[in-house]
Amino acid sequence: MANVAIHAEGLSKRYRLGARPRYKAARDVLSEVARSPLRALRRGSETSESVLWALNNVSFEIKRGDAVGIIGRNGAGKSTLLKILSRVTEPSSGRARFHGRLGSLLEVGTGFHPELTGRENIFLNAAILGMRRQEILRKFDGIVDFAEIEKFLDTPVKYYSSGMYVRLAFAVAAHLEPDILLVDEVLAVGDAAFQKKCLGKMGEVAREGRTVLFVSHNLGAVSALTRSCLYLDSGHLLCHDKTAIIVQRYLNETASGPVASTNLDQYRRDSRNKSPVRMTRIESPSQISFREDFCITMYVESEQKLDEAIATVVIKNAHGERVAVAFSWDAGVFVSLPPGRSSIRLKVRNMPLAPGRYYCDAGLNQSLMTASYDVVVDYPIFEVANNGEFVHWLDRPWGAVHWQDLGWEITSD
Repeated sequence: MANVAIHAEGLSKRYRLGARPRYKAARDVLSEVARSPLRALRRGSETSESVLWALNNVSFEIKRGDAVGIIGRNGAGKSTLLKILSRVTEPSSGRARFHGRLGSLLEVGTGFHPELTGRENIFLNAAILGMRRQEILRKFDGIVDFAEIEKFLDTPVKYYSSGMYVRLAFAVAAHLEPDILLVDEVLAVGDAAFQKKCLGKMGEVAREGRTVLFVSHNLGAVSALTRSCLYLDSGHLLCHDKTAIIVQRYLNETASGPVASTNLDQYRRDSRNKSPVRMTRIESPSQISFREDFCITMYVESEQKLDEAIATVVIKNAHGERVAVAFSWDAGVFVSLPPGRSSIRLKVRNMPLAPGRYYCDAGLNQSLMTASYDVVVDYPIFEVANNGEFVHWLDRPWGAVHWQDLGWEITSD
């Protein structure tokens, strides 16, 4: 056990669907103890439909200095696992033991107070993560330089964009110099340059002999950073093996064609988003050939009139790397929709996509610099078949090619 950083045994997390947690006073706890036999009987009468096991009997062991990825479909239990390991939430059963100081980055703005400035939140967040004041002062300049927010250091963070939140939060967590660093998919909020910078920092942490757990849908980043992976599915740990083996298995099991369901909530960046403008369906051909023309259609429902929004489509390969991006703004097209149902169609011609499985990020933004109405990520759209004309396309893991030969069509019902 001396060489073990994390030991998890039988971790399970159970949620009652539709139930709202409430705060308990001491009298509530005492009365529940008195009623415990009845409560146990009620639990036995619960139907399986009313219970969700976000994690179910997950056990694993991670050695000191290991860089470990956690992959799986949306809803597999990845974020729940990190929240339990970070002690944000308690497991319903099982336990996890740690050896060393723990640092985590789970959600945008965790540990931040919106009314405090960036400077004040550095001290607050670092203190929450266990840093002493002298340690914070010694590393303060490095945190600010890494986050690249010096200009906004004395501005309340409630005025920060989500990207600025992430930069500051990751800078604090990384400079904590933890023995164990847990990082969730929040890095997807940052731009490509910052994501590369963060991955470089995590690689540096791993090379220094510290332990890294990294949740991401970017399989290219997982492959580059980690040596082994946990593969979760529907709350179960399917396997724990070398990264190359796990990634290949995951690709084989998810390459079954586009999803037929029109429910985009499992792919929506924020399923709780109550925006008056939402995408309801995305359509594309199930298979195309190299350099074959194709269309991607986004169906939209709007509760209000929409003026001069920007539509975005990003195509990613099976490793999560961006290979192409299209902004309607680049083509001089701004999305103006009446209330009701509409469709936004992107026509693509002569796009040299290599054979393989592709995924789509699609979004509607108020402008290039402001918040999104709705964003769908990692939606499986099509598979490119080799028609004999394939030539190797440039590998661009940190950038995307802007499509030139395309057209946008906007129609309303």
